[in-house]
Amino acid sequence: MVEVSAPVAHITSGVRRVGLVGCVKGKAPSRQAAKDLYRSTLFAHRRAYVETYCGSWWILSAKYGLVHPDDLIDPYDFSLNSVRTADRRAWSAHVLASLEDRAQLHVGDIVEIHAGSNYRDFGLMEGLQAKGLTVEVPTKGLGIGFQFQFYKQSSSQ
Repeated sequence: MVEVSAPVAHITSGVRRVGLVGCVKGKAPSRQAAKDLYRSTLFAHRRAYVETYCGSWWILSAKYGLVHPDDLIDPYDFSLNSVRTADRRAWSAHVLASLEDRAQLHVGDIVEIHAGSNYRDFGLMEGLQAKGLTVEVPTKGLGIGFQFQFYKQSSSQ
C-alpha cells in the first residue's frame, strides 16, 4: 500500500508550491489548451493532484518544454525516452530558463515533479535545487500501479 503524504496547504508563509506534470503519449487530435491535450488516466490523476495541492502548475512537454496549462499547442509524437543524454540535458536547461522567465519562482518555493526520470534526472532537479528551491517527487521509485494508487488515495483525502 502506498502512503499518501499530501501537502497540508499550497501556500505556507509566503512559500509557493508549484507542480510540474510530465506529458504523456496520448493526445487529442487537434490544437487545444495543453491541460486538455494530454489524454491518459495517469495525466488526469497527476493534473487533479496538482490542481488540489499546488498553487500553480505547469506541463513538461517533450516537444515544447515548459507549457502553461492554458497555452494552446498542437499534438505531437515525440518523447524524451528516445533522445540522447545530451539532448535531455539541453531540454532540462531550456525548461529551467523558461521556469525562471515564466513561473517567477523564489528561493524557498517548493516544486513538485510528477514526471518520469527522463524528465527530471538530467539537470532539472539539480538546477531547481541550485536556485534555492525545494524539490519533491511524491511518486519517485513507484511503479505505474503504485502511482495510480498514490493519486487515487490522495484524491480521497
